[in-house]
Amino acid sequence: MTLKVFNTLTRKKETFVPIEPGKVKMYVCGPTVYNYIHIGNARPAIVFDTVRRYLQFLGFDVEFVSNFTDVDDKLIKASMERGESVLDIADRFINAYKEDVRALNVQEATANPRATETMPEIIEFISKLVEKGYAYESGGDVYFRTKTFKNYGKLSHQSIDELKVGARIDIGENKEDPLDFTLWKAAKPGEINWESPWGIGRPGWHIECSAMVEKFLGDTIDIHAGGQDLTFPHHENEIAQSEALHDETMANYWIHNGYIKINNEKMSKSIGNVVLVHDLIKAFDPNVLRFFMLTVHYRNPINFSEDLLKSAEQSFDRLKTTYGNLKHRLSLSASLLETKDEDFDRIDSFRSAFLEAMNDDFNTANAITVMFDAAKEANIMLQKENSSKALLESYIKLFESFGEVLGLSFKAEDIVDEDIEALINKRQEARKNRDFALADEIRDELKNKGIILEDTPQGVRWKRV
Repeated sequence: MTLKVFNTLTRKKETFVPIEPGKVKMYVCGPTVYNYIHIGNARPAIVFDTVRRYLQFLGFDVEFVSNFTDVDDKLIKASMERGESVLDIADRFINAYKEDVRALNVQEATANPRATETMPEIIEFISKLVEKGYAYESGGDVYFRTKTFKNYGKLSHQSIDELKVGARIDIGENKEDPLDFTLWKAAKPGEINWESPWGIGRPGWHIECSAMVEKFLGDTIDIHAGGQDLTFPHHENEIAQSEALHDETMANYWIHNGYIKINNEKMSKSIGNVVLVHDLIKAFDPNVLRFFMLTVHYRNPINFSEDLLKSAEQSFDRLKTTYGNLKHRLSLSASLLETKDEDFDRIDSFRSAFLEAMNDDFNTANAITVMFDAAKEANIMLQKENSSKALLESYIKLFESFGEVLGLSFKAEDIVDEDIEALINKRQEARKNRDFALADEIRDELKNKGIILEDTPQGVRWKRV
């Protein structure tokens, strides 16, 4: 099977061919660290971690770099409002980001460069653009001459003339052209700053990623990724800066994830509907949030609501229940047949269908459908009195390989003895009240957590499996 990737640059699916066989260089634009991340930030973290996981599953050695923007207008504003230094705020929310995405089972990046730690490279990058005539200094600011880069607009598929409509020069800017963008900003009184050939100041937003890609991955990389909102102007400007300086393609594949809406409305501070991951994962299993994000193809928009998340929770629990039942049946090894004339072709077909879905531009939505098909088949098999140990192990390995690619864990969470006893008492009370639906629900909940109940004349006994 061949991996196909939708390239924003060409607007078509292309066969993925890495620059160096067996290796992938991948850069993902990370957050501006002035607050806890919201679910809009969580989507690219989950999506591109899954892309990375699948590439690793295919045998690629993936060098994965994702930055932190730790100096910009938002951080400076937060610093002034809170009476804290920019770096103290950035440090706190970088740690919070890492904690949140770790809960979402996002693998640690090969490198997480920070703008404040890449300043020499940023200043050198800008200096070279000035030397080549692509950038100019004006009143302590440095701007990129957009008209000198002939392919400007190729990522967003807009012409210079189209982009000039609505472009303007704001008060305090000394641009030659409204489309020129900032590479270096002269510092205002009291702002964090660095020395540069153009006076004290700080970098513009776009330049940091170009400098970091060059420093950590090289002039040309395989994949550059981020949210759809970054296509223009951020990624467009990155291309202009990097390709103007290096006379080389910046990235062979540009991948962008779709937007998130909250209850069918755009997420906005003004509306007050921003959902923080920090809060959400206290109320829901982080596995469920990750599963929810992957039920929609990454390029499509996704609508978030608590009801939709609860529905995803129920769906994910069905998969966990199947996995738990497979593990439980396997634990009863004395009653299993060592060998049996069984057809393993179905397992192979599920594996092939899963790979086919993921090879089609990382289509996790279709891959999850395959998982439910496999769970249905596994449940039919479990209803039979006897199955071979080999077949059970094959289904378990199938689910675990799916989980490895999608970053999902089907294993039961640890539960302490006191909580087990409390649930058993609740179940006994439900049975006494003839609420057998609730009693069965509690039994299933305990089974999902690896706890098996035995109703005996002497009372309820339980054991861990």
